[in-house]
Formats: sequence, C-alpha cells, structure tokens
Amino acid sequence: MALTKQKKTKVIATSKTHEKDTGSPEVQISLFTEKIKSLTSHLKKNKKDNHSRRGLLKMVSKRKKLLAYLKGKDPKRLKKIVASLGLKE
Repeated sequence: MALTKQKKTKVIATSKTHEKDTGSPEVQISLFTEKIKSLTSHLKKNKKDNHSRRGLLKMVSKRKKLLAYLKGKDPKRLKKIVASLGLKE
C-alpha cells in the first residue's frame, strides 16, 4: 500500500516547484493523492479493513487542509495543481 521509491520520485518530479523541492504544498498534495488512489483500490477489495479506512480518511483530511492553505496563500498555484491532478476545487 505504501508508495515505492520509484513511484514517489516520479510524483515529486511532476509537481516540484524548483530543483530540490520535496516539501512544498504541491508535492505533498500530489503524494497524498497517489496514496489515496492506492488505498482506495485496496479498500474496494477489502471492504472490512476499517483500520485502513481510517487512515484514508485522515489522508483526505490532510490533503483538504493543504488545499485550503494553498488557496489562501496563492490561488494560481492551487488552480495549477488541481488541474494537473484532476481534483475538484
């Protein structure tokens, strides 16, 4: 369920804002989105896995908070990351 190193570096490369960027809100949102996608597919197969479901809800909440932060800080960056990931605003 965790992201592999190759997958993680690929996600970071697509959403980084500068060369050594690993912690900007855009990167964090992208990583959470990938984790959410993989965990969602896991939960479709394992409907009774409530511990993972709780982790999924926490990740969705963290991503929502990061999106709200980015909305207040720089709405242009928010629109860019939302469009690239295919999320709702």
